This record gives sequence, C-alpha cells and structure tokens, in this order.
Amino acid sequence: MRMKKLSAILSVAMMSGSASALDLLQAYRDALVYDSQFASAKLQRDAGRERQVQGRAALLPQAGFNASVAKVNGDGSSTNALTGLPTPFKLDYTDQRYVLQLKQPLYNLSSFIAFDQSKLQVAASEVQFEQSRIDLALRVAQAYFDMLASQDAIAFIQAQKIAIAEQLASAKRNFEVGTATITDTHEAQARFDLTEAQEIGALNDLEIKRNQLALLTGQVPDGLRGLAAGVKLSPPEPATVDQWVVNAESGNIGVVAQGLAAEIAKLDIRRASAGHLPTLDAVASYTDSKSAFLSSPFSSTVTNIGVQLNIPIFSGYATSSQVTQAIALEEKARADLDTARRNAAQGARSAYLGVQSGLSQVRALEAAERSSLLALDANKLGYEVGVRINIDVLNAQQQLYSTRRDLAKARYETLVAGLKLKAASGALSEADLAEINALLEMH
Repeated sequence: MRMKKLSAILSVAMMSGSASALDLLQAYRDALVYDSQFASAKLQRDAGRERQVQGRAALLPQAGFNASVAKVNGDGSSTNALTGLPTPFKLDYTDQRYVLQLKQPLYNLSSFIAFDQSKLQVAASEVQFEQSRIDLALRVAQAYFDMLASQDAIAFIQAQKIAIAEQLASAKRNFEVGTATITDTHEAQARFDLTEAQEIGALNDLEIKRNQLALLTGQVPDGLRGLAAGVKLSPPEPATVDQWVVNAESGNIGVVAQGLAAEIAKLDIRRASAGHLPTLDAVASYTDSKSAFLSSPFSSTVTNIGVQLNIPIFSGYATSSQVTQAIALEEKARADLDTARRNAAQGARSAYLGVQSGLSQVRALEAAERSSLLALDANKLGYEVGVRINIDVLNAQQQLYSTRRDLAKARYETLVAGLKLKAASGALSEADLAEINALLEMH
C-alpha cells in the first residue's frame, strides 16, 4: 500500500506543470529562431548564395562611363609666316572629355569555369547550412534530455525522502514501544539528512541545465515533458550496422561537403590551365570631346566598335606554377574526401553501437528495477516481522531509486544516440524529433 502511495507521489512530482511544460519539438523550433550560432550559419548561407551571382557577372556585359575636365594654362609660340619669327601666345582653355565604354566577353574559358565553380560553392554553402541545422537539433536534444534527467533526479530524490521519512517515523514509534533500538532512528535520520543534501545539489544542477537549454531556445522553461509511462524504445532501422555505414559514406554531410570541395579543386586545375589560352572580347566606346584653343571652339564625337584579342605569351612561369599548385590541391581534396568517408563510417559504427548498448542497458535496468522493487517489499516485510533491521530497508530504498534514476538517464542517452546515428548518415530531420516527441506526450 505504501509503495502505491509513493508511486503516485512520484508520478505527480514528475508530471507537475505538464500542462505548460516544454516539449522537444517546441524547444527545437524555438532554437531555430533564437540560437545565435544557427543564425550565423544562416547568414553565412545567404552570403554564399551570392557567389553564383558574382561568378555569372564575368560573363555579362561590362559598361563604364568616364568623364574628365581639364583647365589648360600655359605659354606657347607660333612662327609668323611673313617674318619667320616666333610669335608668343597664352594657352588658356578648358578640355572636356566624356567616354562611354562597353565590353562583352566572347571567349574566356577561365570565366566560364569560375561560373561553374560558383554554382558548386553555392551548393557547398547549402550543405554547410544543413550541417548547422543537424548540429542544432543534436544540441537541443542533448540539452533537453540533460535537463529532463536533472528534473527526474529531483523527483526521485523527493520520492525517496518521503519513503525515508516514513521509515524514520516507524523507527521512532518502534523505539518508543521498545521493539527497536535508537540506532534505527539514527540511521534513518542520517539517511534523511543525506537525501536533503543530495536534493540541494540536484536543484542546483537542474538550474544549470535549465539555463543551458535557455541559451538555445531563448526562454527559461519551468518544466519539461517526460517519457510516457511504459514507453518502449525501438531498435534502429535498418537493423544492420553495415547499411548505416554505407549510408554514412555517401550521405554524411561532411562527406558531401568534401565531395563538393574536391569538384571545385578539380575545376581549379582547368581554370589555372586556361591562363595559357587567349581571350576574346567585343568592345565598343563612344567619346565626346570639347575644347577651345585660341578662342576657337572644337568638339568631336568618336564611336568605336570592334573585337579585342589578348594572347598570353609569357608570364614568368606564373601560370605553370598555378597549374602545378592546383593539381596538388586537387589531390589533397581527394585525400580529404577519403578521410571524411572513413570518419563518417567510424562515426556510424560508434553511434550504432551506442544505440545497441543503450537498449541493452535499458533492458538490464528495467529488470533491475523490478528486482529492486521486490527486494524492497521483502525487506519492509522482514522489518515488520523482526527478521530485517532498519538499515536493510533504507539500503533497499536507495537501490530502488538509484536504479530508477539510472534507468531514466539510460533511456534519454539511448534516444540521443539514435539521433546521432541518423545524423551520422546525414538523415536527421525534424520528423525524427517529432517521432521522439510523440513519446514525451503525457497521457
């Protein structure tokens, strides 16, 4: 009967404030709006999108306007046709010149390759932003379950305090009637005082975890929704680690990003080699000049339309050096891609083993919880009939609540490990958080 009472109190303690408690999905959506690290990544993505505009600009017409006005002052001389003697005069006039220029690249392989690179760079920016979104989901989930574990720890400690208080009251009654020694009372009082100290530490830890979650979401939650009673954690799908490794080697965000970097480096070789090739541009200009020399106004307009061919002959070996450098960097990018694939495969294996280990630990702790509950009931009955002492009951109570605390923590760690496994393959999405969030709904 007492255990039923304690279970009811524990349930109330863990579900208190559930009507306004924050859930995982809402915490993630709040973080999408508030988290400054994610906001920085979004702005970086937006800036990266402009690379394609800049790359295309070199292929479009280039127009410019130039204006100049010059005041000319000086001395001059001219030869007199009759006398043959120089005749001095003053120079004082204004020269005005306006030039409108237009240039359209016709053939520039380097610019075309740069435009192709810009599109890959935009894709790389999008990939990096997706990695930031996945990282945010993991950070929110970790902070959420860290706070939830602290919240549960307090609930377990408070329930344990109630059980110890009942045992302390029983020890005092038995001492008063002479069926127990004062030692039982002292042992129960010492255990009660220790539990109060643990509660203070747990409350402090909860405040720290609450503030860590608030750094991501922008709000300080009063409480969090916990796992529904009797929830069963599902094993990962697909069920084999090899499939997760294959998925990670191709879909991991780090692998995708490094693959794009390798393609950009490959184009760098072609771009550097294009430095040996000629370029051809269509050019047009319109020039309007006005001046007055010796009080004689003069004006002219000139229009030029043509093509301009530039042929590189010798650049001091700079172009050849740039090609050699680009080849080395492309090989480096390929090596980095291999490293990214290996790291992704290892990360997938580690995450998969983490999920499997967590599920095994949860099953073991569920069995330990049932055994601890039976042991506590047996010790309480033995104490009532005089075959067990008070310390046996206190130890059994402590074992039960420690097991429940460890079980709750193991469940949370397993859920986070499952998210890390999906992140390793690049498949973590909001739908995965929603799936876990369904397990947090209070019924």
